[in-house]
Amino acid sequence: MKQISSRDNALFKHLKKLAASARERRKSQQTLLDGTHLIAAYLDQGYLPEMLVVAAAALDNAEVRVLAGRVADNKLVVLDDGLFGEISTVESATGIAAVIAIPDQPARADAAYCVLLEAVQDPGNLGSILRSAAAAGCDMAYLSPDCADAWSPKVLRAGMGAHFLLALQEHQDLVSVAQKFPGKVLATSLQAEKILFQCNLSGKVAIVIGNEGAGVSAELLAAASEVVRIPMPGGMESLNAGAAAAICLFERVRQLANTPAGGRLDKT
Repeated sequence: MKQISSRDNALFKHLKKLAASARERRKSQQTLLDGTHLIAAYLDQGYLPEMLVVAAAALDNAEVRVLAGRVADNKLVVLDDGLFGEISTVESATGIAAVIAIPDQPARADAAYCVLLEAVQDPGNLGSILRSAAAAGCDMAYLSPDCADAWSPKVLRAGMGAHFLLALQEHQDLVSVAQKFPGKVLATSLQAEKILFQCNLSGKVAIVIGNEGAGVSAELLAAASEVVRIPMPGGMESLNAGAAAAICLFERVRQLANTPAGGRLDKT
């Protein structure tokens, strides 16, 4: 077990950069998981962190001690409480973080349910959409180059473990992805005549979610096989991107649950 109490320590400086810098995360191919729930989700998927970082005071916390006991002692680093506060991105920090290697997640040729995210720039929205996609049974998420960094601590926290259930492909040409997808590509637009609930979402499906303000680009709308709108009888002009994504993603779940198969959620 290693203990760090100095801000001049090289490892502490690296941890601060991982918390704050997408460039550092890309360079090192590492990121930080912050909090007990996220670390537990990571371990439960069979992954092992490169390092577990614990605030000194958190060693008295039973949940933290259980997580620390799941990694080898030589991978445990204890930080002074003040130093841990400088690397944590959580207001009410649980006192534990993990350094992990960003996993290599190759595209799946057999993917039957995907989400295509175009310029989703708010980390909370992006993480929330990934969480909904994982919960709805998606295989893959494709992200355009101007999305928020999928592996930032804020997106990871909002995703609540979704990153370890989906294959993520960042910096993708979504028009090309849509054109090559061997199934239905569904995009939303406020101007569409057809509503989402009139659309058959059986078979292979890719759901397109656009930018929080601008929506889906004209180029990607043209590449979609169907463009629909979410009805809003209450009079609001638009929905939050995360809410719109959840409605679209779980409409497919609802439709498959009502098939003659008796609720069997096949992805074929």
